Amino acid sequence: MLKVVLVIVGMLFVATVYGLVILRDEEALQMMLSLYVTLGVFVLLASRSPSAHRSLIAFTAWSSFAHAAVMAVQSLYDVGERIHLLVGSIAFAVIGITLAGLVPTKVRAAAES
Repeated sequence: MLKVVLVIVGMLFVATVYGLVILRDEEALQMMLSLYVTLGVFVLLASRSPSAHRSLIAFTAWSSFAHAAVMAVQSLYDVGERIHLLVGSIAFAVIGITLAGLVPTKVRAAAES
């Protein structure tokens, strides 16, 4: 199950390359998207052996929680983008919850090796 989730999340993050290419006038957004594209590639690589990449999976989960929190706070101040920001917050929270719930424990990781 975790491998499937990692492939889906990895592909979603890599797909942000589209925004990276078309949003030429928004440098800050391009920088953020470049990090997500890179993270997506590494998440895809981690899907081959999740137990060997526990820290990357945990980082992806916790950074998704952080991104969701920032977007939720931004939605309070940017009325014009409120729906977009709240939907994004929910999406990142779902990614974070899913990955945090599926990240291999040390005991399972050692047994799989």
